[in-house]
Amino acid sequence: MTDYLQAVFDMLGPAENRYADPAAWIRLEQEIGRSLPADYKAIVDAYAPVQLNGHLGLSSHPACAWRNLGEEIRSDAEGWNEWRAWEDDDLEPAADPRVICNRPQITFGTPDGLIPLANTDQGAAIFLAPEVDGFSDGIVVQGSEGDWAGHPMNFAEWLYRYLIGEEMAGWDSAALYPGPVRLEYLPTGPDQRTREVYGPERGM
Repeated sequence: MTDYLQAVFDMLGPAENRYADPAAWIRLEQEIGRSLPADYKAIVDAYAPVQLNGHLGLSSHPACAWRNLGEEIRSDAEGWNEWRAWEDDDLEPAADPRVICNRPQITFGTPDGLIPLANTDQGAAIFLAPEVDGFSDGIVVQGSEGDWAGHPMNFAEWLYRYLIGEEMAGWDSAALYPGPVRLEYLPTGPDQRTREVYGPERGM
């Protein structure tokens, strides 16, 4: 059985742990009223704020004042709760987040709702869901075309599959970038610049 968290670490290379702070995670989880998965917290602690392969953003951390994850979750959730046009779409059951999550209504940023985790520069949004097709703490994505998809797996597996080029961020989103993963460490203060590094060779 694959250890997907270790597989992600193997692809991304040594952790920098710039903002790792257990107390910051405790405060964030108290604010949103639920625990966040250990694998997600480990990846964010190790690398965030970062952009991977030029597209996927883990752009904040709960202990980073300039790019604060709690503020980002609140802001994104407010926007999603206000914009609910997709509820009027005639969605197939497999593409309806209410069916995917086994919830009569979808809320964002709430203990029993979808928690924004990451995004892509192409417009996809990645959420933690309380349930995905019966799998606790699965991943739900709205792709850039407005399509919804559920992934009954933890965040580390979702990220691993995304990085090896599987279609994980919505319809027609598969993109394989052979070679090492490119990590762009984002500025966390007004006098900083983006710093680019590469993970180990992947044999891809």
